[in-house]
Amino acid sequence: MASRRDARLRELIQQLGEAIHESVIESEQIAGVVQDIRNYGFDVLLMLEATIGLNEVSEEEAAAEQSGDASPDSGPFTHSDVNFLRSLRIAVEGDDEQSNSNDESASS
Repeated sequence: MASRRDARLRELIQQLGEAIHESVIESEQIAGVVQDIRNYGFDVLLMLEATIGLNEVSEEEAAAEQSGDASPDSGPFTHSDVNFLRSLRIAVEGDDEQSNSNDESASS
């Protein structure tokens, strides 16, 4: 059963990669900028790297998200959302106290 699940997951990730590729190819904005660069006498080789991160969600978390039963203290973001935003160095409202205390302990 796990191998079927893994195979389906690999297939979905491949579909995601293909969708991203198609979006880039079909983008009029990207095509326009590439054409502008070519008009300056350069050939363009565009290589993009996408990192896809997966976090398995517990059944309880998935059920709460589907039913919209987020606790009022949790705000609009899940724990995974907050971690992702922090990795991009984006502050989250209500997270200031925790990050400030972490910054103070790190500078000591």
